[in-house]
Amino acid sequence: MAAQTPADELSKLSVADTNGTNGTKTATPAANGQKHDSDDDDDDEAAEGTAATTETGAAKKKKKRKPKKKKKAPTEQSDPPRVLISQLFPNNTYPKGEESDYIDDANRYRTTDEEKRHLDNLNSDFLSDYRQAAETHRQVRQWAQKTIKPGQTLTEIANGIEDSVRALVGHSGLEEGDAIVAGMGFPTGLSINHCAAHYTPNAGNKMVLQQDDVMKVDFGVHVKGRIVDSAFTMAFNPRYDPLLEAVKAATNAGIKEAGIDVRMGDIGGVIQEVMESYEIELNGQTYPIKSIRNLNGHTILPYSIHGTKSVPIVKTNDTTKMEEGDVFAIETFGSTGKGVVHEDGEVSHYAKNSDAPKVDLRLTSAKSLLKVINKNFGTLPFCRRYLDRLGQDKYLLGLNNLVSNGIVEAYPPLVDVKGSYTAQYEHTILIRPNKKEVISRGEDY
Repeated sequence: MAAQTPADELSKLSVADTNGTNGTKTATPAANGQKHDSDDDDDDEAAEGTAATTETGAAKKKKKRKPKKKKKAPTEQSDPPRVLISQLFPNNTYPKGEESDYIDDANRYRTTDEEKRHLDNLNSDFLSDYRQAAETHRQVRQWAQKTIKPGQTLTEIANGIEDSVRALVGHSGLEEGDAIVAGMGFPTGLSINHCAAHYTPNAGNKMVLQQDDVMKVDFGVHVKGRIVDSAFTMAFNPRYDPLLEAVKAATNAGIKEAGIDVRMGDIGGVIQEVMESYEIELNGQTYPIKSIRNLNGHTILPYSIHGTKSVPIVKTNDTTKMEEGDVFAIETFGSTGKGVVHEDGEVSHYAKNSDAPKVDLRLTSAKSLLKVINKNFGTLPFCRRYLDRLGQDKYLLGLNNLVSNGIVEAYPPLVDVKGSYTAQYEHTILIRPNKKEVISRGEDY
């Protein structure tokens, strides 16, 4: 999920930088004999004898129930994805991401240092939660990349991704507090063409994906608040390939550069250099591909998608360093437009501020909605569709009141100039004590 660069940070840029069979009781006849005419006593005795013999026969011939065959555990994912990740990977042995050693002189020792390895082993629960979320993301997005086609509505696409995530982690999010245990880390962003980020359909949205669209798919998965943030871009016309290649290469360059004690401004410089070495020809005109300079990557904290550190995607003078234990979303955005985004359009993304002020809310609808947000999302981002899904209605007045009081943050869509095209790629990386792990890496990107 994209983070915006504060306006004052732009002033720091240099001129160069701004570019069974049920065993039934079977009674077997005790005798073949036919009934003879006789007195009642004989009949009674015969009846008693027959009953006794019948019970004995039933006991002798009662069939043993066959033990029920245990259903085999699934070994592969369904289509659409509905098999729990925990069933596919028992005992919490989820796949690792892409691991790499620290290769700079100051940190090379970490690879073999016993103390660092011990610290890393202490994080087993942390790593298990993150890897479960990452594997969920991989399987859902790979399914999405195969199935998303022009002609689908954005609502259909978003619901398909979100229903799959919830099914794979085993939390539907419909019971109070269930979405806080595991599920969506933030709403599915489906930003098209000049819209770079923070667009997801609200109720009634009838927008349809077109053959000539460039769509950014950005969604998060969390397990116990450990959020995996990863994004990719889909285009169905090969003319956009250079744009997608530029952004993917820039993201990978930023990931390669990242590590303990690396300065944020230096990572931004590497990203910008790679991004802006590409150009694209559209309708006979050549466009330079620019880094969107007021968007950036960010740290991720438990239950908080935007932490306190930002990773620029252009060269800056920011000397803040990456540190051991940090979790970063390295995301880059390229554009054929101005390379600057602004807020525009109907808001769909929201999140409660972690340092929300205590306000005496006078609006009853705002009070009741805040309780719903606290119990179901906490500080995790949500969208209007999520409130609709919980049965909330007529909540817009209360929601806007929470925003105006600084309790909830609204995230409007972020757009470049109309007619331009934007692309995004993103991965989550763990700055572990002895290794760097691109936790969300997959065979797709």
